Amino acid sequence: MSTFPVEFPDFPDEAVTESLVRYIDVPGLDGRAALITLDNGFDHNKPNSFGPGGLKSLWNALDEVEAADDLGLIAVTGKPFIFLAGADIKMMPLLETREQGLAMARAGHAVYKRLKDSEVPTFAFVNGTALGGGMELALHCHYRTVSTGAMGLGLPEVSIGLIPGWGGSQILPNLIGPEAAAKVIIGNPLNQNKMLRGPELAGMGIADAAFEPADFLEESLAWAVGVVRGEIAVERPEIDRQSWPAVMAEVRKTVDRKTHNASPAAMKALDLLDLARTASFEEGSLAEDEALADLETAPEFKTSLYAFNLVRQLGKKPAGAPSSGLAKEIGKVGVVGAGLMAGQIALMFARRLGVPVVMTDLDQERADRGLAQVRGEIDKLESKGRVSKLAAARLRGLISASADKAVYADCDLVIEAVFEELKVKQAVFAEVEQVVSDECLLVTNTSGLSVTAMASKLSRPERLVGMHFFNPVAVMPLVEVIGTDSTDTETLATAYEVAKKLKKTAVGSADRPAFIVNRLLGRMLAEVTGAVDEGTPAGVADVALDELGLPMRPFALLELVGLQVAWHLTSHLNEDLGPRFPKSENLRRLAEADFQVFDPDAAGEGRLTEQAEALVELGDRPSTAEEVRQRTLRGLAEEVGLMLDEGVVPGPQQIDLAMILGAGFPFWLGGLTPYLDRAGISTEAVGKVFDAMRASD
Repeated sequence: MSTFPVEFPDFPDEAVTESLVRYIDVPGLDGRAALITLDNGFDHNKPNSFGPGGLKSLWNALDEVEAADDLGLIAVTGKPFIFLAGADIKMMPLLETREQGLAMARAGHAVYKRLKDSEVPTFAFVNGTALGGGMELALHCHYRTVSTGAMGLGLPEVSIGLIPGWGGSQILPNLIGPEAAAKVIIGNPLNQNKMLRGPELAGMGIADAAFEPADFLEESLAWAVGVVRGEIAVERPEIDRQSWPAVMAEVRKTVDRKTHNASPAAMKALDLLDLARTASFEEGSLAEDEALADLETAPEFKTSLYAFNLVRQLGKKPAGAPSSGLAKEIGKVGVVGAGLMAGQIALMFARRLGVPVVMTDLDQERADRGLAQVRGEIDKLESKGRVSKLAAARLRGLISASADKAVYADCDLVIEAVFEELKVKQAVFAEVEQVVSDECLLVTNTSGLSVTAMASKLSRPERLVGMHFFNPVAVMPLVEVIGTDSTDTETLATAYEVAKKLKKTAVGSADRPAFIVNRLLGRMLAEVTGAVDEGTPAGVADVALDELGLPMRPFALLELVGLQVAWHLTSHLNEDLGPRFPKSENLRRLAEADFQVFDPDAAGEGRLTEQAEALVELGDRPSTAEEVRQRTLRGLAEEVGLMLDEGVVPGPQQIDLAMILGAGFPFWLGGLTPYLDRAGISTEAVGKVFDAMRASD
């Protein structure tokens, strides 16, 4: 066997992914097929991943295969449902020096290059999840098939502060073009780490053929024989290299709009995509090695790992959630309201729980209009291939609408999605409670009103719980679960179990004003608008937080939320929490304006139209962008400390998880509190957490 070209320190490999070789006589093939199966010996709950041991195993398998006689093709596949989930993320924190990171990058290139340079045709049979280094392994093969049932496909490294460092940044743009490659390498990771599915991989030209899961291996082998024999032609489009610079210029603008160039990984990835146009593969590989080694030692990667582990661990086991065995079964759901939010909630429950859902509104006309909107969304899902024709028909049959709340009589759960006013919600629950059974759960989707106050008007307050979904409901992964002193364990357990079945990540919050996300976003907006009130130009205040790389600048967030909603939230926070949430008269005037307030073409230069600017009254104490940033961070740190003192959440980890999933705080920040800690603006409680994290490094 040849010598593995890179030396590693001893890393503890919990379960090395072995490369198991077997030889298959395939009809029609001149020679045998060598099939290398990646398998770490666990079930599908423990995905294959590569540490040094896994890379060495594949190296040795390739030695064996290359020494074999009478070989017609080489194919790599994975254990059931899993191809390869990339580099072992548990190993990454053990890389103590830049040299170790460089060695790991070079090792991946050395092993994978053997597939790319093989004289015998190489094939990747992507039978399941292929992420990061797994996708890159497939890209090095001469040809690729994918299972139509495969999910979790992509190059997500940028989302955790890295880049595709085993050839992905160089091969992919030369395979499918720079624009599509940038979407996979940068766009999807920054879009809540969006993954691809098998049919999408084939549609983009990353995979050359797609087959159904049931006979995937057999079909893939037969197809590979056809390719080797020249009976099947694999055609790939020629890449337009002349337009490459212009395409990349537009991609850079998009990344700037999305991250304000605050993501070091995204910027490195852009440079590597640019390089792929002219560099040889060897030159590109060397550049990937250096970039990966730089990023693995950067602070953003460490905080990215913190965020990754938060989502993986706390997301699966929410703090304070009772045993799921206590949860009630939900067989029918009622939704009070038929507006936009109510319709989104109704469709989500029908899709994820597969149970009948009935909406109501003040009259039948409104109810029918809401139902029509929901059915329109189902039509869109069907037209985009997100649901089959049969599934779409089933969804239409599950959702109904009425003006009579008597339809809630046999519901197991009724959730309200009506106007955000306490008296309105109290009146709704008073009416619903007269109709539903004693076992029915009552749920409020309030974004910040007191659940306790709503429960105080009920004859059975123990069955009321808050489940705050974020808009758009189908996209945002967070739900805040709010229990009160009266909420019983069974009700709380059901809320968490329902969230899990809805494929949402639940974070528990005490019943305090605005809960977690809206309270902190409210404080952030209060500081920014306060700076404007004092005399800071809107354009200066709007870019002050660009360093955080948030998905929206403050004025864009105000526009999304709606000025009237923002004013409503601010007023409630002022009443409940005091003067650190001041009532901005400028915000009130803009909320009451009957003309266009925001200029869509002025991002980065102030978002207000001239007419709106004339409405704003400025003070005589302007601040610089840096002063606004410092002011906002100090305000957020103070608010985090107060929330921890009040017991809104058990610790800063829950705040970070909520801000990542509910407000789009980037993984590379680690959420909110690691950024505050790194910026030197922290609270005692937050500081203790990160002192412990640093001590464990």
